[in-house]
Amino acid sequence: MLDVFEIVDPRFRDLVLPIAWLERLHTGMRWCEGPVYFADQRCLIWSDIPNNRLMRWCEDTQAVGVFRADSNFANGNTRDRQGRLVTCEHRTRRVTRTEPDGTLTVLADRYRGRRLNSPNDVVVKSDGTLWFTDPTYGIASDYEGGRAESEQDGRYVFRLDPRDGTLAVVADDFDQPNGLAFAPDESVLYIADSGGIGREAGNRHIRAFTVRADNTLANGRVVTEVTPHAPDGFRVDEAGRLWSSAGDGVHCYTPEGQLLGKIRVPERVGNLAFGGAAGNRLFICGHTSLYALFVNTRGATAAPASAA
Repeated sequence: MLDVFEIVDPRFRDLVLPIAWLERLHTGMRWCEGPVYFADQRCLIWSDIPNNRLMRWCEDTQAVGVFRADSNFANGNTRDRQGRLVTCEHRTRRVTRTEPDGTLTVLADRYRGRRLNSPNDVVVKSDGTLWFTDPTYGIASDYEGGRAESEQDGRYVFRLDPRDGTLAVVADDFDQPNGLAFAPDESVLYIADSGGIGREAGNRHIRAFTVRADNTLANGRVVTEVTPHAPDGFRVDEAGRLWSSAGDGVHCYTPEGQLLGKIRVPERVGNLAFGGAAGNRLFICGHTSLYALFVNTRGATAAPASAA
């Protein structure tokens, strides 16, 4: 349906399919987040944070079920280089990995002996390191985790080396760091700051950082402001374009931050992920519903081939 798309720049026409429509795959959640696609299992797993569960949608059968009933108020999810599920948990204030037998391994829950705030979103670099954001949303109330005091001096972005458990702060000047994603060649890390959510003032932008050879960040700069609402989760496609959540749907930006167009969604969007057989299906987590739309581009990287 053409009215799904808002063309801001003519280049956006090449990225959308006029004959594709926005599909609602499932509804009845309280706050959808953290979608991750498993190509080898042809399924999508995502979080329903306030309902304290991880959900699973099967592409072959269209069936939806609960993947994990007590998810510790899970938020962001991804896969590591071995195909295992990596999850940010609000209630336990930690990042975990689901092993092939279903057991959980704690990857990070403290920094310098003090508990993390509430890990929010996570991405894995090709060298196996995990990068995650740690805002305070999960400890601000009991709705998304458990109300508690912050033990950290800030709201940081971390890099974890799972080989030795080393945890390092890579960015310390965010209001509320949120979604994050690497450019296709991993030379740039994009990080959302959603500090303006629920406030009249505050950051509502995506920043870009140069990734140095030693895995430190430099040259932080604002790429684009995202309104209405604020950027939450986002993804990067094969050409380095940013596809960001927003209050009115999904916004598509050039790597330099120029708005190309929008996908209109009937409710506020929290996160999204590329998936499907060709990597060209955009799965969109609305507030209460999971949507999908085929687009004329692919996600930056394919999901690992090994099973979780």
